[in-house]
Amino acid sequence: MIDKDKHPIGWTMFFCELDDAKEHLINLIAEIQNNPEYDEANLRVDLGHVYSHLNRAWYRRNKKEDISEEEWIEACKFPPDL
Repeated sequence: MIDKDKHPIGWTMFFCELDDAKEHLINLIAEIQNNPEYDEANLRVDLGHVYSHLNRAWYRRNKKEDISEEEWIEACKFPPDL
């Protein structure tokens, strides 16, 4: 895994993805608890959003710098049946 002292840019990008995933997961949990109209279609979208942040974090875990546009496209891919 990337070292925050040796590669601060890569570490920051990696950590931002994890932090965003955490924020969206907290919001997702609150929405499910507080909105009786919340349904599976919403869950699919919201959970997909959380997953995309986790997927990019996994992709960035060893990247020393920011990623290119082509790498971003690759990092954003996730299973279509989520």
